[in-house]
Amino acid sequence: MPLLSRKRVILAKIETTYGTDSVPTGAANAILVRNLTLTPQDTEFADRDLVRPYLGRSEQLPAAIRAMVEFEVELAGSGTAGTAPGWGALMRACAHSETVSAGVSVTYAPISQSFESASIYFNVDGVLHRLTGARGTMTLSLRAKEIPTIKFTLTGLYNAVTDAALPTPTYTPFQKPLVVNNINTTPFSLHSFAAVMSELSIDQGGSLVHRTLVGGAENVLFTDRQTQGSITIEATTVAEKDWWTIARNATLGALAITHGTVAGNRVAISSSGVQLTAPNYTDLDGIHMLQMGMNFVPSGSGNNEYSIVVS
Repeated sequence: MPLLSRKRVILAKIETTYGTDSVPTGAANAILVRNLTLTPQDTEFADRDLVRPYLGRSEQLPAAIRAMVEFEVELAGSGTAGTAPGWGALMRACAHSETVSAGVSVTYAPISQSFESASIYFNVDGVLHRLTGARGTMTLSLRAKEIPTIKFTLTGLYNAVTDAALPTPTYTPFQKPLVVNNINTTPFSLHSFAAVMSELSIDQGGSLVHRTLVGGAENVLFTDRQTQGSITIEATTVAEKDWWTIARNATLGALAITHGTVAGNRVAISSSGVQLTAPNYTDLDGIHMLQMGMNFVPSGSGNNEYSIVVS
């Protein structure tokens, strides 16, 4: 019987103990995704490379096996202010803290210790792939006239593939998204200037390594973070804003944007340490645009390159 590619379900739940299956369910832990890619066996091999009196290759012996999954979720709130969005567990598995202010907001910020992990179930029309001890990195994307997204790339420990009935997912924590435009998205502020923005991308830049060494536990470790991004805005005169000098002097400044208009479905992204790099002209609708790279730099005690507040 063929497996239908449209019949797929993703579940994710934070683990209490690293690598111990937290057993996510369709009713409580379903993730509504798009652009879904699974790598069921990402394997490192040791080649035997034997010398024999005839031609032909030797076997490759599995040295390390992990599983990976990549997908996008739509950037939207839970529908209730102060209640974590459906993608909250994924942010926690990508080295973020989750701070809940009851009835008000949920804030996600990068961390440098006490990393959490998740168990992720990927069911392909009755074939279950389980990733335990999963950790990853994320990329935010807001582009005018498109649905804003968070792209998650997660790596987990490999588990035996089994047959299991497709769970019945509940997607209540996932609200219908709003398209990025000048109605749903507040004016963009960059380095204290109300710029006209067409595109914003923030890449957490997480570094992960799968370790399986003699005498140590097998795990996926989050080892570094180099957050960067890109921004495209309408070009200005130097008198309006001297982006060229800002970039040349590596000046740090603030970034702020809020997407969404009603309580329960607003997402605010901010940073106080954005360095602009390599400004360059591009064209959009016959209008000069300025495309720049961005480095997100922590300050003080750190872990404050950016914050994401859902309210």
